Amino acid sequence: MRKILLFILCFYCSVNGFSQQVKHSFELGQNEFLLDGKPFQIISGEIHYPRVPKEAWRERMKMARAMGLNTIGTYVFWNLHEPQKGKFDFSGNNDIAEFVKIAKEEGLWVILRPSPYVCAEWEFGGYPYWLQTEKGLVVRSKESQYLNEYKKYINEVGKQLAPLQVNHGGNVLMVQVENEYGSYAADKDYLDINRKMFVEAGFDGLLYTCDPEPDIKNGYLPGLLPAINGQDDPERVKAMLNKHHEGKGPYFIAEWYPAWFDWWGAPHHTVPAEQYTGKLDAVLAAGISINMYMFHGGTTRGFMNGANYKDVSPYEPQISSYDYDAPLDEAGNATGKFRQFRAVIEKHLTKGEILPAIPAPKPTISIKPFKLISKSNLFNVLPAGVNNEKPLTFEDLKQDYGYVLYRTKISGGRKGLLQVKQLRDFALVFINQKRVGVLDRRVLLDSLTLDLPKGEVTLDIFVENMGRINYGKYLLENKKGVTEKVIFAGKEIKNWQMFGFPFNNISAIAPKKAIVNAPEAPSISKGIFNLEKVGDTYLDMTEWGKGIVWVNGHNLGKYWSIGPQQTLYVPKEWLHVGKNEIAVFELLKPGQEIITAIDKPILNKLSK
Repeated sequence: MRKILLFILCFYCSVNGFSQQVKHSFELGQNEFLLDGKPFQIISGEIHYPRVPKEAWRERMKMARAMGLNTIGTYVFWNLHEPQKGKFDFSGNNDIAEFVKIAKEEGLWVILRPSPYVCAEWEFGGYPYWLQTEKGLVVRSKESQYLNEYKKYINEVGKQLAPLQVNHGGNVLMVQVENEYGSYAADKDYLDINRKMFVEAGFDGLLYTCDPEPDIKNGYLPGLLPAINGQDDPERVKAMLNKHHEGKGPYFIAEWYPAWFDWWGAPHHTVPAEQYTGKLDAVLAAGISINMYMFHGGTTRGFMNGANYKDVSPYEPQISSYDYDAPLDEAGNATGKFRQFRAVIEKHLTKGEILPAIPAPKPTISIKPFKLISKSNLFNVLPAGVNNEKPLTFEDLKQDYGYVLYRTKISGGRKGLLQVKQLRDFALVFINQKRVGVLDRRVLLDSLTLDLPKGEVTLDIFVENMGRINYGKYLLENKKGVTEKVIFAGKEIKNWQMFGFPFNNISAIAPKKAIVNAPEAPSISKGIFNLEKVGDTYLDMTEWGKGIVWVNGHNLGKYWSIGPQQTLYVPKEWLHVGKNEIAVFELLKPGQEIITAIDKPILNKLSK
């Protein structure tokens, strides 16, 4: 009986607590947003939950409040939540609902951006790779297969997040439909399909669209709030939005850029805060709401970086650091830009409102040089292969990210040009396990001259997926690996064997007894370092070549000596007092074996 009474009491308390959640209204006024009927100016900053360790989400929220933000914005990333078709994941660092709830606990509203296309310098613009394995499927279109997969996805997102809208007692103020669609196309029917899907998924609050100034006409859907990206002149903002909203406010800058992102081989981007403080002041004084992109960039870990590609420029894969020269640096510490923006925001607080103190910088540590203790070359850890007459793409192999080794046998004793047609994206070429060249899509290098030894020789082409394009029409041309054919001395090479290295579980790759002696082959090295205390730190990879690092099982992202990024950020939350494990996959300098860590990042060093 006591257990029954306890159960009834607990059930009553949970139901009563749920029923007492305060529901809010969030509506469009004549010139401003209305929260519970009162004017409300959104001062928001973008933070992406996968770019910050879950253990640090709350710290970043506190920093947002300390700068004066009352709202945060985030995309929702389809390729994280449905990495393989029909297999959804909202756990761990993918727990977007928990991210939103923590924001509420820290006194922040949320703007949600669950459009299946996010751009965001993110792999394939947020689309899962497997969409390309569906024959005839076309993203960002009315093609039926795409809409069917999109609907299943957005319904799963709705289950997680629709109950967290303000009109259901949560803190999600409004939800964005699609993302800068006007820069891509102008199909209003497609946009309306998006809107209907969102509503059917449970997003029954305020919906909006956002586009750069020249593209608002294409991307705006009548009946939804239009927002502008990249414009901060108050008069221009109001004039442009008035054209598409019948002269009725409120006015919202959905992406206000205080700086920019980086890509491999190009200088690190920084913009002095002084160039933006006056603009921020003017926008807030005009009563315009704002979402700064980014407030905190964080890190694009694993294989989630995207790439840009334009007809007039080469392929530009983005680096792992998403520091963005934002108000919070990559590790989440306040910068000078943070303090100057805070001072501007303080001028526009309501009477009597006082900002929290700025939290102290996080502790940092250095780690003395230590040696990696075990090493295996790539050719000694080959997985089971797949045979095919023609080379298969990553998508054909049902491999999402990482690397694929393409192997074949050809007759030697001749000289000729080797060309990999439509290489995507970076490759090492080996003859009899000896490296003979490097190919690089960034610089349109897809061929090299080979002088083959006599007899039958083994040709290996080790290909890296450096990130699918995340913006523009080339979204539709995003397959990876050898995507056409390989030609030597004018003839197509056939009969290939392919070995996949997705590297989704580095601990599963154990050192094996060396069968092939290949000192120039990519290597997987492992080691241990001990710590007496933990703190944020930065692995200094300046003397290494190109590769990936894991610490305690966490993929920290990519390094490449060409820069501008030379360090990999290691969050203190992922380190332990005592033993810590590290693994490094190195492509270009497999002889390297010494690692060190420093207390500051190096994000602005290019090598020749």
